[in-house]
Amino acid sequence: MNAEKTKTDHVRRFVWLGIFAAAMGALEAIVVVYLRELYHPAGFQFPMTPVPHTMLLMEMLRESCTIVMLAAVSAAVTKTFPLRFSSFVFTFGMWDLFYYLALKLLLDWPSSLFTWDILFLIPVAWTGPVLAPLVVSLTLIGLGLLVGRLDRKYAMVRIGTAAWSLMGLGAFVIFLAFIRDYSKIIIEGGFLADFGRLLRDQAFQAALASYVPRHFPWSAFALGETLLLAGAMVLYRRTTRDAGIVGGTD
Repeated sequence: MNAEKTKTDHVRRFVWLGIFAAAMGALEAIVVVYLRELYHPAGFQFPMTPVPHTMLLMEMLRESCTIVMLAAVSAAVTKTFPLRFSSFVFTFGMWDLFYYLALKLLLDWPSSLFTWDILFLIPVAWTGPVLAPLVVSLTLIGLGLLVGRLDRKYAMVRIGTAAWSLMGLGAFVIFLAFIRDYSKIIIEGGFLADFGRLLRDQAFQAALASYVPRHFPWSAFALGETLLLAGAMVLYRRTTRDAGIVGGTD
């Protein structure tokens, strides 16, 4: 009876987290509809129309608040760190997935999975084809479900140094792939010394006004994804080994 209740609670938690993430993704897409009407009425495309630096600051603040909200709801619905980690990465992945789904429904955008987008602004703009963040989202959803299921079955999930190292390195490599283009503009343009004032730097804004992305580092992205999946596998094997039920079933 207790096992059945635990399973029901487990499913209910992920269902409600998924509903929250879907609503949050839709809400963010609605905000983007407003922003595009204001700053990109002819459609979102590169090179981009310059946006006032105050609005960019507001966008960075909004993104920070989004991460805090995802972390807060994950902490509110669980008590242990592995479950909070599981809830956070699951909710993050679902949020991003439903964000793009909502944009497709509301704006019929993107036109394809290889349409380029600005994904994030902190600490610099992340860019990439829409397919890339969707792959990351699916990976995070799978990781969240995996950790949640292991915790429900064995109640002794310890992520461990090896798994953390692989997943952390994988996330960092993916991060570098996303920020490569903007970092290249900053470094090669000699803007690094004035990094704190980039939003007000007219020369930097002029450089961005001519930026058109062409090549995404898919090999680096694939390496990052491989490291994430390897970390998840190490986590799984360690948990099942410690539980003494390697290959066990419900």
